[in-house]
Amino acid sequence: QVQLVESGGGLVQPGGSLRLSCTASGLTFSNYAMRWYRQAPGKERELVAVITAGGGSTDYADSVKGRFTISRVNAKKTGYLQMNILKPEDTAVYYCNANRLVLGTARDYWGQGTQVTVSS
Repeated sequence: QVQLVESGGGLVQPGGSLRLSCTASGLTFSNYAMRWYRQAPGKERELVAVITAGGGSTDYADSVKGRFTISRVNAKKTGYLQMNILKPEDTAVYYCNANRLVLGTARDYWGQGTQVTVSS
């Protein structure tokens, strides 16, 4: 059974930092690209950052470039999202996603989400 478990969310003041973790089990983590999404109340889910399976390439939403860093340690089956200079508009539930294509079929797994609240 595949599981992705996020942790590290919480309440932080504007300008603060948090690091989210996503630990996988039940899959060969190093074969999967990993993404972080977020969903704020009343808004659609938004892609925040992506990292390739080997960790050699990353990309970010314009709204978080220069503030967030995605990374992974495949030996630990864990991905991370380091979030700095947090703003109130970063408040959302953050989800990790692991994805790969196998013979043209997408294998897509999601974590349960972790709440990030940025407020003074």
